[in-house]
Amino acid sequence: MGKVLIRGEAGHDIIPELYPQDGEPIIDKPGKGAFYATDLRELLLVHRIENLFVCGVTTEVCVQSTIREGNDRGFHCIAISDACGSFFETFHKAALDMIHAQNGIFGSVTDSKTVVKALSLLQQQSSISS
Repeated sequence: MGKVLIRGEAGHDIIPELYPQDGEPIIDKPGKGAFYATDLRELLLVHRIENLFVCGVTTEVCVQSTIREGNDRGFHCIAISDACGSFFETFHKAALDMIHAQNGIFGSVTDSKTVVKALSLLQQQSSISS
């Protein structure tokens, strides 16, 4: 797989299906959370983004770290449960449980089907009001 967190290594690259389009920003994440030592916060603020869908591997490390960091910076973070993964199903479940414990202390958890449906409804509403 190669070394993770090092640009140019196979373990660092983005899968082809999700590769950014020309002009899309790429955030090099040198730590476990996406906010650590990156300009992600500033990029989100410039674009007035307040809500984040978070997915990836591993649920209990990188995903949860990013959600905690985002929450600490005032963002509403939503973990997409079936778009996250772990080597251990018990860790995956526990991490998701911690995110939405106590009425969403760190964020929310949903699945990809719900996200796609909600985004489709928003797109329909947007085209109606245009």
